[in-house]
Amino acid sequence: MVLLEILQIIAAILVVGSILLQAQGGGLSPAFGGGGEFYRSKQSIEKVLIGITIVSSVLLAVFSVLLLSR
Repeated sequence: MVLLEILQIIAAILVVGSILLQAQGGGLSPAFGGGGEFYRSKQSIEKVLIGITIVSSVLLAVFSVLLLSR
């Protein structure tokens, strides 16, 4: 069960990180090129971040339910 707790923490960090990177003009987005001045493929980067957010959110929910049911 310790493995589930570690996986839940990792999923939570991924959710928070991907949401901060998606924020327009705020959070950590400008530090990683979120301003959009240098990257032409901004749309594809945003799609990848949205996918990471969805997958990590679902994993976080699944791990939470599994930890509740033990």
